[in-house]
This record gives sequence, structure tokens and C-alpha cells, in this order.
Amino acid sequence: MRFESPLMSPGPRTPVPGAIKHIRTKSYPMKHSTRTKPRRWPLVLRFIKGAVHAMILIPVLLHAAWAVGVISIHTYTHRDISLPSTIIPSLSIVVGLMLVFRNQTSWNRFWDGRNNLTTITTSVRNLARTFLTCSYLKDQHLDSLEQADIERTVRVLVAIPFAVKNHLRGEWGAAFAPMANKDIEQGGNYNITPRLNPEYENLLPAGLKGHEDEGLGLPLQLTFMIEAFITRGGHRGWFSPPQASLLTTQVNSIVAAYGNMETIRITPMPIAHLIHQKQVLALFCCVLPFAMVDEMGWWTVLIVTLVTFTLYGIEGIGCQLEDPFGHDRNDIKMDAIVTDTRVEVFTLLDEWRHTVRRGEQSGVKGEMFFDAVMPTPHGTTPRN
Repeated sequence: MRFESPLMSPGPRTPVPGAIKHIRTKSYPMKHSTRTKPRRWPLVLRFIKGAVHAMILIPVLLHAAWAVGVISIHTYTHRDISLPSTIIPSLSIVVGLMLVFRNQTSWNRFWDGRNNLTTITTSVRNLARTFLTCSYLKDQHLDSLEQADIERTVRVLVAIPFAVKNHLRGEWGAAFAPMANKDIEQGGNYNITPRLNPEYENLLPAGLKGHEDEGLGLPLQLTFMIEAFITRGGHRGWFSPPQASLLTTQVNSIVAAYGNMETIRITPMPIAHLIHQKQVLALFCCVLPFAMVDEMGWWTVLIVTLVTFTLYGIEGIGCQLEDPFGHDRNDIKMDAIVTDTRVEVFTLLDEWRHTVRRGEQSGVKGEMFFDAVMPTPHGTTPRN
């Protein structure tokens, strides 16, 4: 995108007979991670996509059947098996407190995971910006090896969020394509150069070997390559010692955020709490028909069904938010977020290559995002 002419806001659309009602427009910044499809149905009428109805259907049906059994015994055997309705408030307070604690804890895990992913993408942006604008010496053009080193490092930098995503999902070896049978017959697992999957093919350097089978995560392995580039940049005079220290701090932020997300992933809710919560919830819903049968009669089935639907639904939401790094609809949109980061940084990389080529042809260093050499107010040439 160039900025020679001002952007014009689109005018009102003229409806076309027979056209699709909902028109989707492209939005390149955060294109993948923001919702562009309008909701055609109110959320109150949603029962499949994004809802927890499927996972709570069996408990709700079982409690409804239990209520039918309780009412049948009470009605047809003429035995008074009802309980005082005053026990409902006492039990409901306990159940409510446990569900609030459960959902609040799960939401904190979800929110902390999202914030840590933002920390990673923000550090990637900062490092990419500094690598592309500060990796050169005054009055000297970059040679081909230095350009290749910068571009390779930026691509590795983009690969880190993808590696974090696969690591948190337990998709070990996701960066590498599976070996063919003929390769195994020729050289086994140790003599064949690993091939990269399409998602990583233009991100990681060819011949990179993963060590996940030895216990080393790919995200941590890639940070070594970023740290090595910062050291090389310091030796070349690209980065001053304070600047190199700040860049290392950004790398440390990536590792720290990745470690926090790893903690969320491998630390489940205490099993004692989960067991007691399930048992208390089931006990409350089983006692509920006894406390209502005398006053409500067969309406008890409907009331019990609605109550169990509500309580088990809240508990189901907590279950889904507990591990927010998977593929469920309510999980963090990690695929979309890391793809947006990739598009953004690759746009910067393309602009950097364009600026470097323009500077080599004209002999004067240019500035990114300008098609011509833009002099500063003092007459000096701006940095690339």
C-alpha cells in the first residue's frame, strides 16, 4: 500500500436485486483474528456452534429421567417421599459458590493465555522492527550475506509464534514433514535431511533439525538463533550495547510468556476440586425433585431440566476455558492470531527488501514506506 493519495471512504452501497444480503469486506490488519461474518441468528437461538449443549445433553437427560422417576413413585405409589423446600436455598449457595470459583479460575487461565500470546506477538513486532531498521552501518550498503542473515532471522522470528502454538497443543514435530518409507529404507531417521511442512517452509532455514524427541521444545530452540543474531549484530556494530541489551530483554519476554502459557497448559485444576464439584452438582440436581414434587407435580420435570441445563452449562463453560490453546470454538484463535502476525511482519520484510534494492540502485539510502529518498529537515539522509 502506498500513501501518495488520501484514502477515500466508501459511499453507501446500492442494493442489488438477488444479491447476497451479507457482504463481506476485506480488512487486512487483523484480518484473520477479527470476525467479519455477521451473525445471522441471535445468540439466544444458537444451540450447536460455540455452545456447550452437546457436552451437557446426557447429564440433563439423566436428571430429567430421575425427576420423572421420583414423581412417578410419589404419585402412583401414594408414598410421601417429598422433602422440605427450605433445603434448596442452603444447597444452592454451596453450588453457586463452587461454580463461581470454577468459572472465574477458568476465565483467568483463558485471559492469562491470551495476554501472554499478545506479549509474544508484541515482542516479535518489536524485534522485527529493530532488525529491519537498525541492521546496517552508516554510509555502507549491506552485502548479500548480511541481507540473507537479516531476512533469515526475521523469518525465524515469525516462526516462533507458530512453534509456540504447536508446542502448547502437543503437536510434536509439526514443523517437519513425515519421512517417506523410501527415505527410512535408505537412511533411517538419522541420515536424512528433515523436510519442513508447508506452514514452516518459508520460515525456517533448510536443514534445521528439531530436538523435540530429546526434550527440547522448538520455541526455545529458535530463540537461540535470535540471540545469536543479536550477538552478531553487536559485533558488526549494528547494535550498541544498550540496544543489544534491550533486544535481549525482548527475547527474554518471549521465553517468559511461552513459559507462562506452558504452565497453564500442563497445570490442570486440582482433581479433588473437580471430583467434589461434580458430586455436589449431581447431588443438588438429584435432591431438587424431592423438594419440588409436592408443590409442582409434573411441572417438576420441566423445572429440574431447566435448572440442570443452567448449572451444567456453566460448569461446561468452565471446562472449555480451562485449556484455551486447543481447537475448540471457544479457545483462543491462535491460528488466526499467528497468521496475522506472519502477514504483518512479511509485509515489513517485503518493504525492507524494496528499500534495500532501491538504495543499491540509487546509491543513496532510502527510508521504508517511501518510494523516493526523503530528505530530513536538516538535509541529512534518513536511516533505512
